[in-house]
Amino acid sequence: MMARPTRPRFAFPLALSICLVAALLHAAAARAEKLALVIGMGDYRHIVPLDNTLNDAQGIARVLEQAGFGVTLSLNAPKADLQQTLADFGFRAETADLALIYFAGHGVEVQGQNFLIPVDADVKTNLEVQAASVSLADFEAAVGHARKMGIVLLDSCRDNPFADSIALEEKASDGRTGNTRSASGSAGLAPTDPDRGTLVFYAAEHGLAALDGVDGHSPFARALIDTLGQPGLEVGTLVRHVRDQVMRATGNLQKPYSYGSLPGTPFYIAGPRDGEADVGLADNRQDGWAALGPDQEALLQAQAEKGDTRSILGLGYIRLNKADPAFDPAAARGYFERAATEGSPEAQFELARMLEQGIGGPADPARALDLYRMAGEQGYGNALNELGFIHYQGLLGLPSDPETGIHFFSLAAAKRDPEAQYNLAALIDDGMVRGRGPEDAARLLYDALRTGNRRVLSVAPMMKEQFEPETRRALQKILQEKGFYDGRIDGDIGPGTAAAMRRAFGMTEA
Repeated sequence: MMARPTRPRFAFPLALSICLVAALLHAAAARAEKLALVIGMGDYRHIVPLDNTLNDAQGIARVLEQAGFGVTLSLNAPKADLQQTLADFGFRAETADLALIYFAGHGVEVQGQNFLIPVDADVKTNLEVQAASVSLADFEAAVGHARKMGIVLLDSCRDNPFADSIALEEKASDGRTGNTRSASGSAGLAPTDPDRGTLVFYAAEHGLAALDGVDGHSPFARALIDTLGQPGLEVGTLVRHVRDQVMRATGNLQKPYSYGSLPGTPFYIAGPRDGEADVGLADNRQDGWAALGPDQEALLQAQAEKGDTRSILGLGYIRLNKADPAFDPAAARGYFERAATEGSPEAQFELARMLEQGIGGPADPARALDLYRMAGEQGYGNALNELGFIHYQGLLGLPSDPETGIHFFSLAAAKRDPEAQYNLAALIDDGMVRGRGPEDAARLLYDALRTGNRRVLSVAPMMKEQFEPETRRALQKILQEKGFYDGRIDGDIGPGTAAAMRRAFGMTEA
């Protein structure tokens, strides 16, 4: 077979598009778009209990259900139950557009790592914390594979109650009234560094305690309950609203703090206002940002003037939308230039595409290549896949170098870039990648299904022509192991296997 690396901005061939439409029409219901895991820990057995955390979790769960989330509520779970719930949620979150976890309870930092404490934790020393708790990194991983964005809302004390021995009494500090979500007066949760596209939102800055509240809810939970259910509020704006409300409610004693970054895709947590389009359902970012209401665009302008790179990106995408009155490729190029200068890999990638094609100004292939490399060095999956294609095919003044191309496809696939997963699977199937075989190709095809790659879904009727029998059988085995397929492992991608692929993609049958 000929190798088939593809670029993410290319349209599918007509035959594949027809197959894709047929597959989508066959599905009775699309996958869930928004999933949430809401956790409340209050009745601690070995450290001081918390008064409001269960109320907080139940209130957040109600608001998210009303906002259209599929919600899993976990209250006072011991560690084993919490780990199983988290694993189940993480698997389902792979086919969600947005995955969100809210945690209310005790949290600690030990030796640079953050841990969230279940109700049965019985810890005598710092060395026992990890064995008795669940890592914040596990929470980040559970939401990190969602297709558009992952969010962790952490409403915990972020103190370390186990510095030398367990302290059983609450201590308030800095003149604050009410309990803190702490089992000692020792503060200091380590800053976190989630993967790109995942936002972790702390109830208070690192090193400071989050108040438990005196009116049935913590200040952070109260702000979330008031804000999460507001239609037409883009998630970036929502985060700022929550932060400002908590600061007002606490007289600036508590300031929520976020780590990581929201992706460039706009999203309404509670959906659009009546008569407005849902930006989260747009097929591309240009359409999504252009669907924002005028008031939201004004907020983008205000934030862009303060240097917010995501707002600058959004304004650039709006100017790239041909159907929008604000269509202005030159202005879009200027916005991406600003954000790229600030180090945004997404802006570097988008600017590179414009420079490569001469959109919004003269073409500059050499600088385009530099920008692709800059974005790739930051681990931006789209740029790594693009570099794979450029090297493999020999573009932008470079000679064809399949080995280097495969290297970049591998890096991009490791970042869960769906086009790179498909490209690398095709190259492995063609025998072009040393040391990797049919099982590796099948795993990449499965992973691409889970990340929402419609190209893989669309080729199901043609897999006999597209992939070797060994790869097809290996794919059936993976689908069987994951509970999506119960037929024969024969490499025949018939109706049963195609249906299993749709289920793995996240669709339900009629």
